[in-house]
Amino acid sequence: MSVPLILGCLWVVAAAIVAMLPMRLQYAPGFALLLLAPVLIIWIGIDYGWPWAALGLFAFVSMFRKPLFHFARYLTGRTGG
Repeated sequence: MSVPLILGCLWVVAAAIVAMLPMRLQYAPGFALLLLAPVLIIWIGIDYGWPWAALGLFAFVSMFRKPLFHFARYLTGRTGG
């Protein structure tokens, strides 16, 4: 197995561990995982092609849908509701 796939698997395990933490302890490691994911997805896409990168992107968006929706609302100026 190559380095990007090993790191991707470790990223998934780390995300699962962070998800089990109390909410107040999830922010810092969750933010780090949120920033690291695009790098890993691009790296996997370069090594294995766009279908695998698309699959990784789908998994990433699935795991981080609420923070990503919140960030999108923040960027567009919407307040919720």
